[in-house]
Amino acid sequence: MTADLSYDPRTGLASGEVAVSSDEEVDAALAAAAAAAPVVAATAPSERADWLYEIADALDVQSTVDELVALADEETALGEARLRMEIGRTSGQLRYYADVAVEGSYLDATIDRTEPGLARAGVPLGPVAVFGASNFPFAFSVLGTDTASALAAGCPVVVKGHPAHPRLSRRLGELTREALAKTSAPAGFFSLVTGFEAGARLVRSEHTAAVAFTGSQRAGLALWRMANERDVVIPVFAEMGTVNPVVVTPAATARLTELAGGFVASFTLGAGQYCTKPGLLFVPSGHNAAEIVAAELEERAPKAWMLTSRIAQDANGGVGELVDAGGTVAGRADGPGAGWAVSATVLRVPIEKLVSGSRLLEECFGPVVLVAEYEDRDQLHAALAQLQGTLTAAVMSTENPDADPDVAETVSRLAPLAGRVTVNDWPTGVAITWAQHHGGPWPATTAPGTTSVGAGALGRFTRPVAYQHVPDAALPPALREANPWQLPRRIDGAIG
Repeated sequence: MTADLSYDPRTGLASGEVAVSSDEEVDAALAAAAAAAPVVAATAPSERADWLYEIADALDVQSTVDELVALADEETALGEARLRMEIGRTSGQLRYYADVAVEGSYLDATIDRTEPGLARAGVPLGPVAVFGASNFPFAFSVLGTDTASALAAGCPVVVKGHPAHPRLSRRLGELTREALAKTSAPAGFFSLVTGFEAGARLVRSEHTAAVAFTGSQRAGLALWRMANERDVVIPVFAEMGTVNPVVVTPAATARLTELAGGFVASFTLGAGQYCTKPGLLFVPSGHNAAEIVAAELEERAPKAWMLTSRIAQDANGGVGELVDAGGTVAGRADGPGAGWAVSATVLRVPIEKLVSGSRLLEECFGPVVLVAEYEDRDQLHAALAQLQGTLTAAVMSTENPDADPDVAETVSRLAPLAGRVTVNDWPTGVAITWAQHHGGPWPATTAPGTTSVGAGALGRFTRPVAYQHVPDAALPPALREANPWQLPRRIDGAIG
């Protein structure tokens, strides 16, 4: 293929194309990133922060916002309001990760002045290949959280433009290069390439030190396998889709209709194309929960398009697979009549069908959910024990969860399964904060100890190095006596 085609999801028709990168272009981008890596690593976080702020400022220019929103809407059909909000989030997170780098605790600088005179700090890994997501064309794509956190941590980035929005990817790449040209950033600090083969070449290149990915399990695991087949294996930080269970406690059934409305709003948000979409609802038996959710769906479901024809096909086919595995359709709401549309669907499933390895416990990306009823705590706990690792899990309780005797036990059962557990909060939104963890046990992610959102995201792109009896002038700036980067450091056990 010589070009990535750009499509309009509302019609399914091609609206443009972007030429794919040649092998020579990919290799040149990687070589430039490798040459820039030691320069970027030695640059003070405050100076790197200026580079990210310049990109963020360029994103916030009103004429640029208008241009990008129109282009993104043509390729994603996500709507002007959502896309304007997302651009603001993207520029904000660029500044946020820049500020986290300046604060400096992600380097974990540690000094022992007593014998044996050890000092340790994180050092940047080197060039990072970033594969963005289709469902967030700004916040998790070319300039998304993976790119922003890697750049802030001192690693050059080569991004593979996403085939679901190739023209937008190209424009964001141009805008970024133009912004960085106004700064002291070295050539090779940021590059963008296009095409499936370009992505494979990024992962296999000797210059690539790590891979960051947001998307489906199928694609994420393919990249992980490719990286593990290299002569020199590199880390893959893949955040992938999961089923994201929600448990309604017995005490909360009095507000089941209200909870059903919240469930519908959460799982249909963005046509169900969020990695944090709640996909499996557990409710105490005897309440016709699937029918209540289906009734709310009929009233509330927005009509929206899927991002790609493949996603639409997989969502439609997924409903059939879930039925074959033991689910029963309890209700559906038709999507738009044209383009890449799917029907939002609620399926009822007997809880005994939820067994490890079943299709029922795999994500169906899109506005498709399962509802299972449980007889008692033991049956619920047995079902939870069958679930895969997941990005999020939620407990829905009474308006006063402190008084609900099932909340603590349910949270304790969900915590080993999930990267984030919420109570009386639908899990769809992910805040960019210091305490945030957006990850989870395998196969939610390939690196369960890491997060792709929040201050901890920078730590993925460094590795600790200990220096023993190394002269001060030979130490990295983070460990020198004068502390030129003004970092928080632990010295002889005390943080100061």
